[in-house]
Amino acid sequence: MVVDSRKEVRDFLTSRRARITPEQAGLSDNGRRRRVAGLRRTEVALLAKISLDYYTRLERGAIAGVSASVLDAIARALQLDDAERAHLFHLAHAADGTSAGMRPRRRPAKRWSPRPNLQRVLDTFTAPAIIRNGRMDLLATNDLGRAMYSAFYDRMPGSQPNFARYTFLDDDSRDFYPNWDEAADTCVAILHTEAGRDPHDDDLQDLVGELDARSEAFRRRWSAHNVRYHGAGVKLFHHRDVGDLELAYESVDMISEPGLTLTLYVAEPGSTTEQALALLDSWASPIRGLRTTAGQL
Repeated sequence: MVVDSRKEVRDFLTSRRARITPEQAGLSDNGRRRRVAGLRRTEVALLAKISLDYYTRLERGAIAGVSASVLDAIARALQLDDAERAHLFHLAHAADGTSAGMRPRRRPAKRWSPRPNLQRVLDTFTAPAIIRNGRMDLLATNDLGRAMYSAFYDRMPGSQPNFARYTFLDDDSRDFYPNWDEAADTCVAILHTEAGRDPHDDDLQDLVGELDARSEAFRRRWSAHNVRYHGAGVKLFHHRDVGDLELAYESVDMISEPGLTLTLYVAEPGSTTEQALALLDSWASPIRGLRTTAGQL
């Protein structure tokens, strides 16, 4: 499976148009039966104040060279949220060669590992801390983060742990994520966002192709073309050793490592989750001590 930029544009715009009713867009339907779900192309063109012919070409994927003002007008007409608007701009930039997505195809990147100082920063956090990329590879953790995601390392020994592969190809994920559908939706939305930024990432192409071939649940979600920001919220996990963990999280893009995201988790003070994390941390402490001692020898 290859992420086709023109098809991405076509399917994304079509799916966004189909979800908006004339009433939501402030248009009169005059009680007529409609052959298509949502808005017609003529109605989107009217709302965006562009010609029907021009919008039709854009929806068919000919988005290269489109001005920011036209993209903004389409985003308003389709009532795109911030993440969807950014995705539309990424698709347009990739089409006209102004984004990272139009760089020459890369060879698969070598396995990334954090700089020593970056790992020290991670280790200073008393909460679980992880670093991932847009392909959902789990690249680095502190000790508590590794203990929290121990299932990833145990069930994918010798390989790069990947949230998407674990979610869609390992039944263990349905125990680890009590709200599995929400976790799966979020995972695919992040991958779609990354595909918009860089549709020619060979590793991402391979990952999407693998998941498309092996998981019907992934295929169904990928075809929905949903994107979202994943900056903050609350997640529920079920750890095999300490039980349920209800954790707030904050995610930030790393300026020093473009394309990577740092996520920190925190428990409500005095909660059972805080006690469970303390137990996990006590198990991780001997490992931390051994590593520190080894580094001093």
